[in-house]
Amino acid sequence: MRWMKRGGLLVLVLVLLAAAAAWIYSRRVLPQVDGTLALPGLGAEVRVERDEHGIATIRAGSLDDAMHALGVLHVQDRLWQMETHRRIGAGRLAEAFGEGAVDTDRVLRTLGVRRAAQAQWAQTTGPARQVLLAYTRGVNAALAEAVRALPPEFLILGVRPEPWDPVDSLAWSIMMAWDLGGNWTHELMRLRLALKLPKARIDEVLPPYPGEAPLPSRDYAALYRELKLEAPRTALAATIDRLLAAAPASGLEGVGSNNWVLSGSRTATGTPLLANDPHLKLSAPALWYFARIVTPELTVAGATLPGLPGVVLGQSPHIAWGFTNTGPDVQDLYLERVDPADPGRYQTPDGWARFETVAEVIRVKGKPDVPIVVRRTRHGPVISDAGLADDVPGVVAQAGHVLAMRWTGLDADTDSVGTSLRMAQAKSVAEFIDATRGWVAPMQTMVVADRDGHIGFIAPGRVPVRQPANDLFGLAPAPGWEARYDWDGWLPFDALPQQRDPAAGFIASANQRIVPPDYPHFLSSNWALPHRHNRIVQMLESRPKHSIDDLRVMQADVRSLAAPPLLAWLKKARSPHALAAAAQQQLAAFDGDMRGDGAGGLVYWAWSRHLSRRLLADELGPFYVRTLGMRGYYDAIEGVMARNDAWWCDDKGTADAVETCAAQADAALTEALDELQVLQGANPATWRWDRTHLARSEHRPFSRVKALARWFELRTSVGGDTYTVNVSRVGLVPDAATGEFYLSDHGASLRGLYDLADPNRSRIMHSTGQSGVPWSPLYRSFVEPWTRVEFVPLWPAPGARSEVLVLTPAAGAAR
Repeated sequence: MRWMKRGGLLVLVLVLLAAAAAWIYSRRVLPQVDGTLALPGLGAEVRVERDEHGIATIRAGSLDDAMHALGVLHVQDRLWQMETHRRIGAGRLAEAFGEGAVDTDRVLRTLGVRRAAQAQWAQTTGPARQVLLAYTRGVNAALAEAVRALPPEFLILGVRPEPWDPVDSLAWSIMMAWDLGGNWTHELMRLRLALKLPKARIDEVLPPYPGEAPLPSRDYAALYRELKLEAPRTALAATIDRLLAAAPASGLEGVGSNNWVLSGSRTATGTPLLANDPHLKLSAPALWYFARIVTPELTVAGATLPGLPGVVLGQSPHIAWGFTNTGPDVQDLYLERVDPADPGRYQTPDGWARFETVAEVIRVKGKPDVPIVVRRTRHGPVISDAGLADDVPGVVAQAGHVLAMRWTGLDADTDSVGTSLRMAQAKSVAEFIDATRGWVAPMQTMVVADRDGHIGFIAPGRVPVRQPANDLFGLAPAPGWEARYDWDGWLPFDALPQQRDPAAGFIASANQRIVPPDYPHFLSSNWALPHRHNRIVQMLESRPKHSIDDLRVMQADVRSLAAPPLLAWLKKARSPHALAAAAQQQLAAFDGDMRGDGAGGLVYWAWSRHLSRRLLADELGPFYVRTLGMRGYYDAIEGVMARNDAWWCDDKGTADAVETCAAQADAALTEALDELQVLQGANPATWRWDRTHLARSEHRPFSRVKALARWFELRTSVGGDTYTVNVSRVGLVPDAATGEFYLSDHGASLRGLYDLADPNRSRIMHSTGQSGVPWSPLYRSFVEPWTRVEFVPLWPAPGARSEVLVLTPAAGAAR
């Protein structure tokens, strides 16, 4: 008995020691927010004043020291996020996450993101080089002196952070441009569809911008038949499917933004107001980190990106600015013909040339290394190599072609950091627009206002000029051996879309076509549908003047102008389902208002999902499901139903019947009601859109680990949909981890409202919280106010309480 008591006492002691160690660890992993911290690399003392929301005001005697301090803050609050950003940019995910990340690493190594960042760093000079070095010194000083315990992800995965490098920052900048530029996926989709459908049908499933005719392009489906690409159809299709699945997401429907700016003639204050909400992937922690910087050279407040120096979006004492994605066509794919006598060569307009090659090794956690050889042509990386598997012969072996990519984001002469710094330092709309001359990628539609009452917009970026003989317009992969498909320089800055002080008194953009029909240059064929923009203009024109609170109401708006055309078919649909009459009763007054507490949005989206599958899946095959994560095919479905198109509505799998569009709408309603009865019960009067439509902020990688997801992932019930101003992209494929439909993983990653008359009325919000530590109160402190479209002050309130950390130069440390 005595040994049992001693054993029990020992177990109790061990449990208490473990609990004490866990408690100590949980405190030590949180950042030091007060007192003094001596760090190498500082030129002078810096004050870091954190408010109750964890937003820091950095007060420094120089811009260098401010960027050093920003690096320290990013490490203190977002170290794991920085680690994932670094690994994505370097193609080193498999080292931490294992074999499942090898395909993604292969894509990133093939693209050569880090090699491109190294080339950009070699050409970076002046203030951009200075702030990148200062930021890097701050990150590395914090890693050495300010990290008392590593965040839990490092411990669970057995990973340790490495010293930061300016190349890591530039690689993440390239990945942000990748996220916002997805024309290459549209080209791949057209190539893939051309293996099965004629061009006329592809134009129906990937239709042009509303009100426009398809571009008068060459019949690329016929071209690919001439090249005999249809012969290895199975191998080519598998290569494309694998590449699309493995590549980091880019150009997704629902990734965009809203911004609008009003001149004083349209505001209650008589001074400009500006609103901005970028729509990006929701993550835990959020993509953005708020900070305020006060130095003799620069005073600015707003959103920063962990891993990069500077404020990307925000306000200074002189101006405020915001971005939306322009969506230009700055990526072209080229079919490169491989020399049948020498697979190390490919055809150019001037004869055969050798592939450039780089040997890479992907290290894999717990598995043998994976060696790969990366190839480049005169156009860029051979991305089809990243879509090959051991059991897929691919394009080369059977058709004698590979796919190479030309993309402006990989250009070496890029100065995104220096250009951003000059934009933030601008003192007027004119200076801001002029400062954007160095912007390369991603092309953004930027609105700006200044305290003198001026407003404007500019869409800066490097846009290729395509030759008059280019009859593919960047729509689909072009023969790389024909010189007419090569780019012929860039649009001059003065030819880029821009406007100042319009007579209407406002400028609004929401990824729609931003140029008039008579604009003489080709920018893109991938504009977002105009529904959000049209709704913003409706609201702006609904009254002569607006307050900043009116702008908040606009950002919260969930009326979908996309819904009515299909809604007419839904309301006419008939179903034998027992809940059909009750469901139609809920739809009677539904007009596209996607409010969370109503049933209308739920029934509409469930029905339209089933309708889309019924109309397209038989013609597109498995590719339909594989691409639903990129686009919802709403414009295709709207066109089919508007034309009452018998070819698409007929189910090719039922040889003994011919289905009409009306019959498909009826059947889709029955399927939707079956689904919703399981999801939310047998009483449609109690159904709610926001019970199923949840905004999901994904944690990398623990959202995919069931036992850990509940601690790291953040969710909240939301209204809205893919096409509302308060956007919440509707997931039409089952979640990879849970199998749920209708989750929203893209939305307003941040919201900003800026008052040029009184900056103290400016306000901001992002989707999670400032901290990256799951048990910190600041990890999820913004979730509920973000859901309610509420805000926190952009600038520190006078007299507000703050925690003050003083950063001092370490004694004897060299700068």
